[in-house]
Amino acid sequence: MIGTLRTVALDAPDARRLAAFYTALGGWTEQYAEDDWITLETGDGWRVAVQHSPDHLPPRWPDPAYPQQAHFDLRVPDLDAGSAKAVELGAALLRKNENWYTLADPAGHPFDLCLFPAKQETTLMGVMLDCPDARELSMFYAELLGKPVTYEGEGVAMIGEDGAQPVMFQQVTEYHAPRWPDPVYPQQLHLDVTVDDVDRAEAAVLRLGATSLSSGGANWRVYADPAGKPFCLCWE
Repeated sequence: MIGTLRTVALDAPDARRLAAFYTALGGWTEQYAEDDWITLETGDGWRVAVQHSPDHLPPRWPDPAYPQQAHFDLRVPDLDAGSAKAVELGAALLRKNENWYTLADPAGHPFDLCLFPAKQETTLMGVMLDCPDARELSMFYAELLGKPVTYEGEGVAMIGEDGAQPVMFQQVTEYHAPRWPDPVYPQQLHLDVTVDDVDRAEAAVLRLGATSLSSGGANWRVYADPAGKPFCLCWE
């Protein structure tokens, strides 16, 4: 393990609106807010942030020319009721089948509502990253986050146990990588990873196949994973 998953951050042209959407849909609570960053706690172990991105270019799922890059899987006890609530809050229904409905949130990010009658509340099952090679990217994040590969097959992989903030990987044939910070090829979502020693962590992620994007701040540095998705190493 190089670090621990700190935050899953979504880009949005209106951070306040998107934060309000997920707060109302999932019962998440706001923990921190400043001008361009709002942090939410899901109540089941996840921390999700919404980051103001004035040049946000929304995905147009399933159009590969405007790829989604990543999506949330949310569990709900009733698909029709969950979908109706999401649409009332500003989401758009994109597709549905017996086990899950795909919608787009107010910033255009697709997310899935998955049928899970065992719980009456809406819960965040995991975050799914699109990539050209699910096995390769799952191995990278397994080393980075110290989560074991718990599923692999049919172009999909998962690290971490169900209920313990798993990260999933979905192989996409026409994958188009972000080119952060170019807004024409947006990141849409990124992971923040907390580390104890950033220099040691940087050397480790570069050995695993990450690339430094030569950007950072007082307590964070930006890298791209082997699929080109930005992530940050952060320290206290």
